[in-house]
Amino acid sequence: SVLALMALGVLGFLTAGSVADSATSSTTVSLRKTSLGMILVNARGRTLYLFAKDRNAKSSCNGSCARFWPPLLSRAKPTAGSGVKTSLLGSTRRSNGSMQVTYNKHPLYTYALDKRAGQTKGEGNSLFGAKWWAVSARGRAVVRPPAATTTTTTTNATTTTACPYPPCP
Repeated sequence: SVLALMALGVLGFLTAGSVADSATSSTTVSLRKTSLGMILVNARGRTLYLFAKDRNAKSSCNGSCARFWPPLLSRAKPTAGSGVKTSLLGSTRRSNGSMQVTYNKHPLYTYALDKRAGQTKGEGNSLFGAKWWAVSARGRAVVRPPAATTTTTTTNATTTTACPYPPCP
């Protein structure tokens, strides 16, 4: 019984810590150069994503979705870092009453599997009913072009194959 209470106490502490970490009094949104180009990041340099299922500046990501894609929360008006347009920053009220930062009317999220600044492991994932995309300085989805494909050209029975990565067939 005492052990169960201790476990609940630790769990409560960990939960409170992660919630406190995600909701700061003032949140700054900045730009960072990544493998996707210049994209929006939070104060810790973590990539910010938009969810294609969100509509009219309202989040469609709650419950288990929000555990994988933590919303960027702020208790005060968000601030714009270098290269970020203040006029595109805003906020929206989530279903639990907290305030989520928006950019160009897109609610912003981080991705739980991005462990370090600059990682973009959430890019293009189709999870919880729609795609997730990093956000550009213009407030649009950064859609990575499809991977280079092998092309075959036939001219007078001569075949030329170009492939981007060795070894080539």
